Amino acid sequence: MMSESGKIVTGCLAPHPPHLVYASNPEQNEPKSSGAGAWKTLLDGYAKLRESIKDKEYDVIIVHTPHWKTNIGHHFLGVEHFEGLSVDPIFPNLFRFHFDLNVDVELAEAICAEAKQEGLVTNMMRNPEFRVDYGTITSSYLVRPEFDLPIVAISSARTYFDYSDEAGEREMLALGAATKRAVEKTGRKALLLASCSLSHRHFTDEPSDPEDPSFEHIYNENQSKWDQHVMSLMQSGQAARLLEEMPDFISQANAEVRDGSLTWLLGAMEVPNLPAKIHAYGTVIGTGNAIVEWDLLATEVNA
Repeated sequence: MMSESGKIVTGCLAPHPPHLVYASNPEQNEPKSSGAGAWKTLLDGYAKLRESIKDKEYDVIIVHTPHWKTNIGHHFLGVEHFEGLSVDPIFPNLFRFHFDLNVDVELAEAICAEAKQEGLVTNMMRNPEFRVDYGTITSSYLVRPEFDLPIVAISSARTYFDYSDEAGEREMLALGAATKRAVEKTGRKALLLASCSLSHRHFTDEPSDPEDPSFEHIYNENQSKWDQHVMSLMQSGQAARLLEEMPDFISQANAEVRDGSLTWLLGAMEVPNLPAKIHAYGTVIGTGNAIVEWDLLATEVNA
């Protein structure tokens, strides 16, 4: 029986460049930034997102991350508490973050069970020594730096890569539907984060000063045009068309959405025709990053 109080409150596209954590200088991160402001547009966008959701009532954050890659199926954190040091393997000079977070294991198990009912291969991750991936940590920090609410973290399966983009899209829509049902059945009020960039071809050489703003621009014009097109579909409430074009976007812009996070989010929100709010768009090492919010409570008010 579904609880009347269980609902997804808001869905967000919340990219995870570790540069943004580094630039914020949290005490948990060992490297310290000079605060030069190379990524100010994106940092301001996250500030706008936090302001937008600050008065919303939610009790759990669910994150789908591209950087917990699982070869067989969709995995869920299944231990109540994790703490340790997360190091970005590409940018250890920017991100060495001491994390301390709690997990809503009951909800994770419920999503896992609902996804299995959808025919997906699922598994609970019960290793208490597991190092939580930096995508989950970065997006969670940038949206709610207090880490005062439990999370649910979901891995990215390899369906897109092992089979096809179309097969991956079908799986992620099913996982999204399973997530929604589990949230409703457990009575949770959930904030959903798709932790991914848009276009994702990035520079292979880092400048001597990683905060040099002259280095920050999109990798190529094709990526820019695709990112702008995708954001226009979001802003105009054309989620169904975005899903239709997702395989083309993936292949033509090397988009990180190929790990399934955005499609999972749209599926969990039942492919909304609700116009999204773009809080910011900016580049990090050549990649296109959009901070986007779908306020599902607005649909209830206007219904």
